[in-house]
Amino acid sequence: MINKFYPRKLLPQLENQLKSKEIVVLTGMRRTGKTTLCRMLFEHIKSDNKVFLDMENPIEQKIFEEKDYNNILLNLAEFKIDPRKKSYIFLDEVQMMPAAIKAVKYLYDHYNIKFFLTGSSSFYLKSLFSESLAGRKFVFEIFPLDFEEFLIFKNKKIECQKNFKQKDLRKNQIRYEKIKKDYEEYLEFGGFPSVVLTASKIDKKFRLNDIFKSYFEKDVRTLADFKEISAFRNLILLLMQRVGSKIEISKLASEIGVSRETIYSYLSFLEATYFVHFVRPFSKNVDREVSGGRKVYLCDSGILNNFAKVSEGSLFENSIFLNLKKYGKINYYQRRSGVEIDFILNNKIALEAKLSGTTFDLKRLAKTSKLLGINQYYLITKNFNKNKYFIPAIEL
Repeated sequence: MINKFYPRKLLPQLENQLKSKEIVVLTGMRRTGKTTLCRMLFEHIKSDNKVFLDMENPIEQKIFEEKDYNNILLNLAEFKIDPRKKSYIFLDEVQMMPAAIKAVKYLYDHYNIKFFLTGSSSFYLKSLFSESLAGRKFVFEIFPLDFEEFLIFKNKKIECQKNFKQKDLRKNQIRYEKIKKDYEEYLEFGGFPSVVLTASKIDKKFRLNDIFKSYFEKDVRTLADFKEISAFRNLILLLMQRVGSKIEISKLASEIGVSRETIYSYLSFLEATYFVHFVRPFSKNVDREVSGGRKVYLCDSGILNNFAKVSEGSLFENSIFLNLKKYGKINYYQRRSGVEIDFILNNKIALEAKLSGTTFDLKRLAKTSKLLGINQYYLITKNFNKNKYFIPAIEL
């Protein structure tokens, strides 16, 4: 394990928040690097009037166990925090002490304190913060590394164009050949930072096992009141097999042996804790989009690859989805005849994921896109193709 801090794309956005009054909340799955990112931000602050507290530590929890919230400042004085000057207080894993939220609200309202909070579950944090900190917070989400960040963690760097036309125009086969093995590793083991920074393949698998186990022990068992944990686990395994496909609630309920309502509650929890992502169908009618069947994708290709036997195509499509999320809203399109488009980005760009795209694939994509009034379309391929409208996945 390399003992080094690597910057994330989110870091500049967080640095911009240092001058604002609002509380900054950083949330996401466990092991995505929230603590490390906040440590980097903490070190960036020039002031000495700052403290970083771990809310998983019972001793540091006691700081906030005061009936009179003003007394918390006396406790913080032990850490050299002077309330007469602007101070910066970081609370890591704040979901471990829900009672601290009311104290944070009080201190925010009465003192010049800039708070940074991290928590591992959107499911928990949204309900915790929705009323308590209404109008007082900015929420940022962090995910496993995209491929561009993955390369940074490998001490490599490529300049990814933000514009898809430029991605197509500036693709480069020499660059592709230099990093295609890195992309293979990214597909196989995913983008959790600790996994990426681990050299041995065996140790990478151990870390992925630990992340999966931690999700069950610290999120599922702690945050959810599910009576049938085995049924919940079975649903996860079924969803992994269905990556890139539409989910059918009745069929899932039948296979697992639970009610449709139970399936809905499980899916809601999985999405809210960042373990899965759902993509809705493309439609110019918003109501139809919301009510349509959803496609499912997993949080990380490493988790998918190591806990389910999926095809190379499904694994690749999942990776493409994870790398497209940063560009905006994603939908899919599918006609009853079977004609489909994997991803429609921001209602403007049609994208199809193919291991090795062909001219026939491109013609079909072009035809379907134009019928939808979409004039920009590309095949995202694992292999390099020099022809126009083909973008290598490494360029995302």
